[in-house]
Amino acid sequence: MISFKQLPIEAKAAVAAGVVFFSMMLSRSYLAEKLDFRTRRWLQRLQMTLFVNTLMLVGSLHVWRSTVTTFTRSSAASSFCFSMWKIAVFTFLALAHSSFFTLLFLVAEEPYFFSLAAYTCLGAYIILIFFLFALGSVEQAYKFLAWRGAKAGTGSKNRTALKPVLAVVLTVVLTVVGLLNASQPPAVNSVEIPVHKLPSTMNNLKVVLLSDIHLGPTVGKTKLAMIVRMVKALKPDITVIVGDLTDAEAKIIRPAVEPLGELDSPLGTYFVTGNHEYYTSDVSNWFELLKSFNIQPLHNENVKIVSPKSTSDWFCLAGVDDIEADVLRYSGHGMDLKKALRGCSSEHAIVLLAHQPIAAKWALQERPDINLILSGHTHGGQIFPLNAGAYLLNPFFVGLYKVGQNTFVYVSPGTMYYGIPMRLGSRAEITEIILRSP
Repeated sequence: MISFKQLPIEAKAAVAAGVVFFSMMLSRSYLAEKLDFRTRRWLQRLQMTLFVNTLMLVGSLHVWRSTVTTFTRSSAASSFCFSMWKIAVFTFLALAHSSFFTLLFLVAEEPYFFSLAAYTCLGAYIILIFFLFALGSVEQAYKFLAWRGAKAGTGSKNRTALKPVLAVVLTVVLTVVGLLNASQPPAVNSVEIPVHKLPSTMNNLKVVLLSDIHLGPTVGKTKLAMIVRMVKALKPDITVIVGDLTDAEAKIIRPAVEPLGELDSPLGTYFVTGNHEYYTSDVSNWFELLKSFNIQPLHNENVKIVSPKSTSDWFCLAGVDDIEADVLRYSGHGMDLKKALRGCSSEHAIVLLAHQPIAAKWALQERPDINLILSGHTHGGQIFPLNAGAYLLNPFFVGLYKVGQNTFVYVSPGTMYYGIPMRLGSRAEITEIILRSP
């Protein structure tokens, strides 16, 4: 039997990741009620950071071997340029690994340059890993098809060197494109949605949808102020924020949130939690902070949105907690559709705010009379190659979906980005939704 010491370092890293993951599950199941709130919050964050970094270590070893070790036997291995290249690769990997630690120690009103650099390297790391794997798969397929004949042997050293060079070039190009794309203001996307049983006096009611702003290490007050200015220019009747507003505790990042106080939609501004609010373990303080800015959290509850033209006309706007609250066993929270829709009957139009598309699917299975669900969470994949995973893991990916005869689901691609200040294959969006009366 092979001992742990005899395992290759990649296998050791995988085992370490498994141990950390097991400790996460153990602490959630058995220690949640025994630890005080602050200790539990830090333990969960530290465990997640260690888990991700141990997993990344496997990829980092592959990157080092592909981009450095491969060339150690070449004539250039002893040159000054190669030494600088090794330092550059090591620095790149170190920054990528440190990105998750910035969430613990480097969150303020505006992003630190180190946080932006670290998360940029994390995005490039993901792209580089993909291309090294993809090009390696192509290389192996070529060798297999060539049956290890003379043709396969010809120029094999050149092909081995070409693979990491091509992967690095593609990564650099896409990283620059992604950074430029994400640095642009969110696009304003106007969508008309017919809402069954919406009163005629509320025809053309304008709802502005925000999602996944992710105030934290790489998104601060300046970007939020820009978003608020764009929202105010649209003059919405209602503004809704469907989760993942933040990645940090309310006390730490409070100055960055102040622009939200300028939102002044006449029929109100509403908020529901996303999974990242629960990762902060600070939801109660966030609710109080948002209320101080006249933003109403919908904590498995609903409000009547009354027509400005007739007090007898209204529709039901409801919001549910994010489903991650159940996974984390977050006390007093969790998706409770029955509670959220209490008093909302099919006689009036029902609009539901639910952060994750899977929650939208569950809600429609339980209450098919919901007319419109507004979600986010997917980011449209945010960056290549994560787009494919986000598409496969969510029942609704991005944009408008018609479900049944009288129901629509709209999934925002996100108003900013999570951590990595890049977008590839997606675009940040502020959604202007025009509700149409049938």
